[in-house]
Amino acid sequence: MESKTLQTARKAAEKAKEVITYYDRNRNRLEVGLKGKNDLITRADEAAEKEIIRAIHEVFPDDDILAEESASETKLTDRRTWIIDPIDGTTNFAHGLPIYCVSIAMWENRQPQTALVLEVNRDEWFTAEAGKGAWLNGEKMSVSNIREPENSLLATGFPYRDLGLVDAYLQLFKKFMHDTRGVRRPGSAAFDLCLVAAGRCDGFFEYGLSAWDVAAGSLLIREAGGVVTDWTDGDDWLFGQRIVTGNTHIHQFQLQRIRETIPEQYLKWP
Repeated sequence: MESKTLQTARKAAEKAKEVITYYDRNRNRLEVGLKGKNDLITRADEAAEKEIIRAIHEVFPDDDILAEESASETKLTDRRTWIIDPIDGTTNFAHGLPIYCVSIAMWENRQPQTALVLEVNRDEWFTAEAGKGAWLNGEKMSVSNIREPENSLLATGFPYRDLGLVDAYLQLFKKFMHDTRGVRRPGSAAFDLCLVAAGRCDGFFEYGLSAWDVAAGSLLIREAGGVVTDWTDGDDWLFGQRIVTGNTHIHQFQLQRIRETIPEQYLKWP
């Protein structure tokens, strides 16, 4: 049976989905804005986030919230903290490209306890609770058992804020193209992590992410038997902006290529 926390996350995601679907069908009301370079925000992001927070606080009024669009100054502590991205893949959504997610995680004692990612257009519900496994629409998930890089499929995203890494990133991308079956770039980090958790992709790496991009998907991968680290094989991936994930074998393969290719100053957050 699902915990009260996960049930609340489901209700919150349902409310967010209603908002997102409304604006998807009424795009003349979307009002796309710009938070920073290549970093979009829409009226749907703001409205969906408000619905998520309202649904959470109806049940857990004292819980902390760390959410993308409200620019909350909440810092992660030992308290129960919900980490929310109302639309992960806003650029896709704004352009009508149907790959975007609602991502909701609850952390306590600085560890992920509950995770839910809803891929809106496919109505795929990825859920996990610490120590209870990871699930897709009620079916248990596990990462792939691919061992050989040449048989693996990776996912990534390209840095769009700090463009100083682009040349090295493209070199890394080129190496992975030679070494694997391919690299996919769906445009939603939360969904990329779900792809790894479900065994659809064998690994994922990215630079420049925020906590709300990875807070839920990371627990999905771990509960599905995978590995989540930063680019130095350490634990600074929630706020460190660098993440690499996969099954044990493909995770280590990605780390090796990253270390060979990426300049040292970009391997770890200052």
